[in-house]
Amino acid sequence: MYYLFTPVEKLSGVGPVFQRKLKRMGIKTVEDLLWHLPSRYEDFSKLAPIAKVKPGEKCCVAGKILEIKTTKTWKRKMFVTQAVIEDESGAIKVVWFNQPYLTKTLKDGDRVCLTGKADWDKDGFYISGPAYEKIYDENTDLTHTGRIVPVYPETEGLSSRWLRFIIKPLLKQFQRALPETLPLSVLKEHNLMPIGQALVNAHFPDSLPEAEKAKERFAFEELFFISLFVLRERSLLANERAAAAPMNLALVQRFVKMLPFKLTDAQKKSAWQILKDLEKPRPMNRLLEGDVGSGKTVVASIAALNMAKAGYQTAFMAPTEILAKQHFQSLGKLLAPFGLNVGLLTGKTDKFISKKLPGEPIEISRKKLLEMTSKGEGIDILIGTQALIQDKVKFGNLALVVLDEQHRFGVEQRSKLCQRQKNQQSIVPHLLSMTATPIPRTLALTIYGDLDISLLDELPKGRKKIITKIVAPANRQKAYDFIGEQIKKGRQAFVICPRIDKDKKNGKTKSALSWAEVKAVKEEYEKLSREIFPELNVEMLHGQLGVKEKEKIMKDFSRGKIDVLVSTSVIEVGIDIPNASVMMVEGADRFGLAQLHQFRGRVGRGPHQSFCFLFTDSSAKKTSQRLNALVNTEDGFKLAEKDLTIRGPGDFFGVRQWGIPDMAMASLTDLKLVEKTREAAKEILTGDPFLKNYPLLCQRAERFRQRVHLE
Repeated sequence: MYYLFTPVEKLSGVGPVFQRKLKRMGIKTVEDLLWHLPSRYEDFSKLAPIAKVKPGEKCCVAGKILEIKTTKTWKRKMFVTQAVIEDESGAIKVVWFNQPYLTKTLKDGDRVCLTGKADWDKDGFYISGPAYEKIYDENTDLTHTGRIVPVYPETEGLSSRWLRFIIKPLLKQFQRALPETLPLSVLKEHNLMPIGQALVNAHFPDSLPEAEKAKERFAFEELFFISLFVLRERSLLANERAAAAPMNLALVQRFVKMLPFKLTDAQKKSAWQILKDLEKPRPMNRLLEGDVGSGKTVVASIAALNMAKAGYQTAFMAPTEILAKQHFQSLGKLLAPFGLNVGLLTGKTDKFISKKLPGEPIEISRKKLLEMTSKGEGIDILIGTQALIQDKVKFGNLALVVLDEQHRFGVEQRSKLCQRQKNQQSIVPHLLSMTATPIPRTLALTIYGDLDISLLDELPKGRKKIITKIVAPANRQKAYDFIGEQIKKGRQAFVICPRIDKDKKNGKTKSALSWAEVKAVKEEYEKLSREIFPELNVEMLHGQLGVKEKEKIMKDFSRGKIDVLVSTSVIEVGIDIPNASVMMVEGADRFGLAQLHQFRGRVGRGPHQSFCFLFTDSSAKKTSQRLNALVNTEDGFKLAEKDLTIRGPGDFFGVRQWGIPDMAMASLTDLKLVEKTREAAKEILTGDPFLKNYPLLCQRAERFRQRVHLE
């Protein structure tokens, strides 16, 4: 007898080899195996009379073996097993290659059921390499043939046939033994199958509608637990205590008047929402969501300034060193007139802008910077990478955490920063997350359902539309000529490649061989600097370069000393070069729409007309669909919705890495289902916030929390 938590290696038929293969797919326990649901089904439930089998079609036949034998072809050194199967309507030849053991398994006179594809040769019809099962009597329970056959996600050496063989006996044991985790009221209201019945019907349904009904239950369940998780987090956070900072309206107005540009209405509205949240004694949990170039940093600066003047510290975390340094420079300039101490802490860099010398960065020892941060009043705003959450970093009075590109960070980082407060106060910092990748509504209701959202849905006035074109391979030289003309006018250009270097192993990787043809930064840099633009200053930027080298390259590019920068996606977010007017993306099919939109947003930030050229060798319909969406759409919010629909949630924001089950993943585009599950979760929590009346639900929700890493 097995239990849900029984390791797979304890199962009969699972040795060390299969154990490794199962773990490669994330299957470690019996429960994981039971919830490894089919990706599709093949309908072999209707037996075809042998006389009506047509060549080129998949078929399922049943009959008696008249004869079976194996021979060896000497030319190809191949075993060929041939059989003749007969039913009431006629007979047909069956052929298997390199399976000589079949003559030990199948004998003359055995009744079998076969599924396979019918072919034609000079001797007539035959079925090639079919799946087979013996029929012992009229009550034989078929698994691989003669029914709706499940086809599972597979890995090398782990077939659907093997998975069916292992899973089916487990279902017989657990069908009636599985405890129901969804409340009966939810099952009844939404007409969902009980868990045991749903599991059997998802794996071995008697009809395709039955399979869909079973999968509907599991999709509902997974989304329900995501909603339950995020709504509980939201509720628990509301009971925590935070520093309440009154809005200093005169200070904010003074800051806004000193800006060299006018705030958009969206920026004003978002800043107001954030400042009102910071007045409350419970933690803010807000996402500032704005398209590329919509001015999120200025809004965050207003919040940090208000907190500093109220006597509190702000931690400002960015995903890359380049972006952290850029924030340090821009915040240093914006806040220079207001007498704040701003620090920078990254993996290898420590700097400080003193209120006594506003706008002038000073090199400082890490020991001194950490000492000032721990005092509270020494550093008002500390900007950095994940170096901010190291054990050595202690805050004296941290009250606000700003996370740029929030899908790369999350509440876990806030939790770690909370623990870094030297005075061990029981307050939880306010959290302001920022992203330039707009979030589709379904994801906003589920994965980001614990966040309040502020939208920056308008760009600063005067921005010119970026002209975006898909460039055919034949027009590559024209694109190079155009870039040369732009640079003669004093502009600069980006060239983005999907990877850094050619693979050392003959250009091959574990993925599709076409990856060998994808442009690499180092190779493209050599080509552009020597052959295409020998008279121009061409440089390259990628993650393997040292910190100081990257910093120098970005500084030179910003100052106009570099004409063409060949880079990986390291420049995806936050890089501000107003003089750059051309963005050229190689292997555009290798990037998501949201990412391509981010690249495009690196140009068009100055007064000059800007251009984005997309190169691809892919002729796939899906590629054309995606790239044309970018050409025809400027609105990042619309692109995000299209990206989610076209690519699926698994590749959007790297959600697949968060451990969300495939069933929930596939349903994250279904707005009606998302809204339904959210309402069901909200109803349960309204009546019982701590799930005291639902012990199994509480237990499952806790396990779900451990399994699904939403941040």
